[in-house]
Amino acid sequence: MANATSVTTATSGAHAPEQEGRIRRSMRNDKLATGILAAIVAIVMLIVVAMVVYILFQGIGMIFQPGFLTEASRSNGTEGGIAYQLFDSFYLLILTLIISLPISLFGAVFLVEYAPDGPVTKIASTAIETLSSLPSIVVGMFGFLMFSVNFGWGYSLISGAIALTMFNIPILTRVITQALEDVPASQRDACLAMGLTRWETTLHVLIPAAMPAIVTGVVLSAGRVFGEAAALLFTSGMSSPARLNFFSLNFASPTCAWNIFRPGESLAVHIYKIYGEGSPEAQHIVWGTAAVLMICVLLFNVLSRIAGKALARRMTAE
Repeated sequence: MANATSVTTATSGAHAPEQEGRIRRSMRNDKLATGILAAIVAIVMLIVVAMVVYILFQGIGMIFQPGFLTEASRSNGTEGGIAYQLFDSFYLLILTLIISLPISLFGAVFLVEYAPDGPVTKIASTAIETLSSLPSIVVGMFGFLMFSVNFGWGYSLISGAIALTMFNIPILTRVITQALEDVPASQRDACLAMGLTRWETTLHVLIPAAMPAIVTGVVLSAGRVFGEAAALLFTSGMSSPARLNFFSLNFASPTCAWNIFRPGESLAVHIYKIYGEGSPEAQHIVWGTAAVLMICVLLFNVLSRIAGKALARRMTAE
């Protein structure tokens, strides 16, 4: 017994340096990997911060110029403000969400809760992935030919909103699908065991439980919609009416602000148009518009996340 103990102790002592070496190498590799990942994150944050600071530095002065946010543009956008472009951007966003959110929500519910595993699910997933990978300029050309030309809508807000819907549906469908799949199966089983139908379970349990992720998906898609330009060049147009009447309810009037069949110019398109003209005296308007666009996207994201969390707490009673 003593000899066996001595042999074991000697063997352990012989392997101790080798084990310590492996531990040191593992710790060294772990620190190296941590340092590399931290450096990558720092570089990404530095790029984002530098871009934000530079745009704000160039354009923040225009935001505080009297009339820049409240006056209409003049002289083909080289003078005046961006009031109409700001309104059209939010109006396009609202129209796009009204169209795309119900389609994406019901499509995701069907894929997760009702569609059987098989060709239907595979074909739908492939179609969603294909639609999400289409270049925005191609979607814009399709929207122009289909809605502006064939439907006779011309350059209009509704044509732009439907074109932007093609970007929104794949993003929202994937996010909502993932959110519904992440809900524990025990909640489904408990609801079905209590006698609830599949639709009642989805409506009253699954969707409220997935609401935070759904709101996050809406925020992500809304950011892309708000900053999109290529698709809108061919659909909603590169100009707004010289005068908009926000108090008119004559939806057939070209000056009615709420008329979805009038042309509209978003902030991103406004930047593209003015910058493309190369007018030196209008560059300050370009930077001011870019600063407003960036601030709007940031504020929209922050406010939407706050509203999403509050809504989730109310719907889930947590």
